[in-house]
Amino acid sequence: MLRAVVATLVAAFVLPLSVTSVVSAEPAASARVDRVESLTARRSAVFVYSPSMQRVVQVQVLHPAGDGQRPSLYLLDGVSAGAESDYRESTWTQRTDLVDFVADKNVNVVLPIGGTASYYTDWLAPDPVLGVNAWETFLTKELPPLIDARFAGNGVNAIGGLSMGATGAASLIARNPDLYRGVAALSGCLDTSKASAQDAVRGTVAYKGGNPDNMWGAPGDPAWAAHDPYALAERLRGKEIFISTGNGLPGPYDVGPDAEALDVGGPLEVGAFVCTIGFDRRLRELRIPATIVYRPYGTHSWPYWQDDLRTAWPTLERALGLG
Repeated sequence: MLRAVVATLVAAFVLPLSVTSVVSAEPAASARVDRVESLTARRSAVFVYSPSMQRVVQVQVLHPAGDGQRPSLYLLDGVSAGAESDYRESTWTQRTDLVDFVADKNVNVVLPIGGTASYYTDWLAPDPVLGVNAWETFLTKELPPLIDARFAGNGVNAIGGLSMGATGAASLIARNPDLYRGVAALSGCLDTSKASAQDAVRGTVAYKGGNPDNMWGAPGDPAWAAHDPYALAERLRGKEIFISTGNGLPGPYDVGPDAEALDVGGPLEVGAFVCTIGFDRRLRELRIPATIVYRPYGTHSWPYWQDDLRTAWPTLERALGLG
């Protein structure tokens, strides 16, 4: 099943490259912190009631031990978005050394739990399988003031993500440029309004049981362009931008008995590679500077994203005012 979906996505991605906004859900009442659970001295689980999402959403925060003010980095997940741990934690903390990496850094790292196949956007309609998705409203309107108040945030924010979360992060900063100062997009597709990319995104949503029409409408609906980082690229001017991708070829982490890492992760990374070329070209046309890393190998898999976050860190440091 998964290989069939991957084949469909890759067929959409590798076509030759070519070079009415959704109204965000309005919260009926103020978001509020329902409860906070201290997991360690530097890690907290925050349960936030979201009026737009119509439920309590868990967010985990990695934070310094001290009381001084600090910026916040929002990190978005891939398509499963915590499903591997039964939504107990972000895949970032489950599959990488993120906790140790940021332990000596004066930054809040905000990790939403959940959002499977949501693209971290406000959907046009509730979905019978994936439920109510109003992630843009939650992440950009409801959550930041609560994080800043609880964890000494200074109002300086950056955002990052991998795969689906990379697409979501790039869309969110383009649609909310006053909120974020920088973005790190790892192995994502940042050109979502052309037909081939729409097919790939729709296939990703359908793979998790969702109806993609409930997200941004049918193919060609104006909502696609309204959320497309490529179409909104001018809004990234003045931001710190980091983008990375492999090319699907086996690399140092693609060894051992796990053949699916190559059978699935290889073709998926080819798709990210093709999308990145197109977005890179767009930024160059607009003369918007960015750090774009093309690894000469690598599949769509977590060991590479762990490395990529380290490579992205100088860019994120500048965005967060830490560099």
